[in-house]
Amino acid sequence: MTQSPGQGNALDNLLTESRTFPPSDEFAAQANAQPALYEEAKADREAFWAKQAERLHWDTKWDQVLDWSDAPFAKWFVGGKLNVAYNCVDRHVESGHGDQVAIHWEGEPGDSRAITYAELQREVSKAANALTSLGIGAEDRVAIYMPMVPEAIFAMLACARVGAMHSVVFGGFSAEALRTRIEDSSCRLVITTDGQYRRGNPAPLKPAVDEAVAGAPSVEKVIVVKRTDTEVAWTDKDVWWHELVDSQSDQHTPQAFDSEHPLFILYTSGTTGKPKGILHTSGGYLTQASYTHNYVFDLKPDTDVYWCTADIGWVTGHSYIVYGPLSNRVTQVVYEGTPNTPNEGRHWDIVQKYGVSIYYTAPTLIRTFMKWGADIPAKYDLSSLRVLGSVGEPINPEAWIWYRENVGGGKAPIVDTWWQTETGAIMISPLPGVVSTKPGSAQRPLPGIGAKVVNDEGVEVEHGGGGYLVLDEPWPSMLRGIWGDEERYKDTYWSRFGEQGFYFAGDGAKYDADGDIWLLGRVDDVMNVSGHRISTTEVESALVSHPTVAEAAVVGASDETTGQGIVAFVILRGGAGADAGGADAIKALRDHVAKEIGPIAKPRQIMVVPELPKTRSGKIMRRLLRDVAENRTVGDVTTLADSSVMDLISAGLQSGKSED
Repeated sequence: MTQSPGQGNALDNLLTESRTFPPSDEFAAQANAQPALYEEAKADREAFWAKQAERLHWDTKWDQVLDWSDAPFAKWFVGGKLNVAYNCVDRHVESGHGDQVAIHWEGEPGDSRAITYAELQREVSKAANALTSLGIGAEDRVAIYMPMVPEAIFAMLACARVGAMHSVVFGGFSAEALRTRIEDSSCRLVITTDGQYRRGNPAPLKPAVDEAVAGAPSVEKVIVVKRTDTEVAWTDKDVWWHELVDSQSDQHTPQAFDSEHPLFILYTSGTTGKPKGILHTSGGYLTQASYTHNYVFDLKPDTDVYWCTADIGWVTGHSYIVYGPLSNRVTQVVYEGTPNTPNEGRHWDIVQKYGVSIYYTAPTLIRTFMKWGADIPAKYDLSSLRVLGSVGEPINPEAWIWYRENVGGGKAPIVDTWWQTETGAIMISPLPGVVSTKPGSAQRPLPGIGAKVVNDEGVEVEHGGGGYLVLDEPWPSMLRGIWGDEERYKDTYWSRFGEQGFYFAGDGAKYDADGDIWLLGRVDDVMNVSGHRISTTEVESALVSHPTVAEAAVVGASDETTGQGIVAFVILRGGAGADAGGADAIKALRDHVAKEIGPIAKPRQIMVVPELPKTRSGKIMRRLLRDVAENRTVGDVTTLADSSVMDLISAGLQSGKSED
């Protein structure tokens, strides 16, 4: 890694990564993706997407691939009709694969279920009949507030089957967060569980629903799945899943809906104001989810066992647990619990048990595995793994290398994927077998996708330059708006580069010398140090490249001299040694950053911490760290997985300053 001056660009480009990992000849020969895919998409983009749509079953074929006349509101596969649930379930049974396992479900306490496609069809049909019996139909909204139990997936597919929109709310959110989402979309029905398992113990879930529903008059019924068998309060709106659903017929004829029929609303937090209800529709969304899952993960449905470790409360769970994988006749693992219950080898035990061959997880978790130590995965047989994936935020090169060596056996290609709730499906990623991967880079827009890095004026930057990531072509799985607020949709995503007609993702990015794309995190997190616009991601990557550091979070704090000073919070790797947090070690870390990036990026302060403030989805809450770094009262911590982390950090910072 060397310093590279980035003056004149919207974002300084400070780190250069030169390591590359070409695919083996053996992998390339069998890969689903071949180099011609890029040329095919470039030659005729609409014909390319039409070909991808033909992966699905359409009751009525479309008569227009794309209608962009009402930009920024797109219509894809205009006039086409399909049923999303039929594409994910029934057609596989009809093609003779009813006995194939669709879901190996693993409960946190150790209980498990193997659900075949035939069983999935029966369960989804019963759930669809239950919805119909409650008067739920096309365009009604259903809130799903559940842990990772099979019924959560049944419920999503049942909604898709009858044409109702689901609004899945992450089971870690508060009653108030649930209420605002129910209220915003006027949900008529809520589906939940009595409780959920967290770190080996049952935790209540239904009480939050009771509190939320009390303030949401649109809700007529609450269906409750019995999971923890704990006592719950009961109202006249409540009905047990096993009493309502299990008594239904397991036969149900799905109805075909228009390609633009709404499929789901998924709320994503705004930086200000109320959460945004991102609206996705059916045909274009399923086309891109299916296409990307097939090519990015090189799925072989007859032999692979796939595992995406996300939660259905996030878009990753929608697109890469439910819709993309099941449309491709996957056999997949779904795990209910936390990665360290009952011990820190739980994930590797599951990989070994089911022979997982494709594993898709978040950089935050990879860095947690680094903290726990390489000796843990080394105890398990991970030889079945052949493709690894990364999602959720930029992955720093050293975590990428650790992942490849300690999880992928030094040979499995890593697909580092960039996309958002709003994009619906993967947009930028290397294609395994085609692209020589680079540690830390998402590399290239997928065939059929238009993305580039531009400066403040919307002009594409040169190779080696940094700026803003934009999407310059409509794509099939794109959001169709913000629920109930078209103006907010236009202002949020299309106003920054309105003249050019670009969608602005809100992320910083850079090109390397080869023109590959590197994500630099949210532009909200960019630090301005002595006139240099520095990405927190690059400083964090420099810190994690030190052999003692497993994870780092960096923020800019007000500084009289430089405008902002860099404050870093680091977690040490397992086996780093007792003196790794001492004054000499801190100085060595600061010097290491200066060497990797340049003196301009040398942290003003570094603090060794036992944990970072993270949401239960693994996102680092940098705003809370900024509060600590600037000696302010720490803000709202209710969304954190462990709110006590902030007390430890605040106490430690006062005694752990290291300044020149």
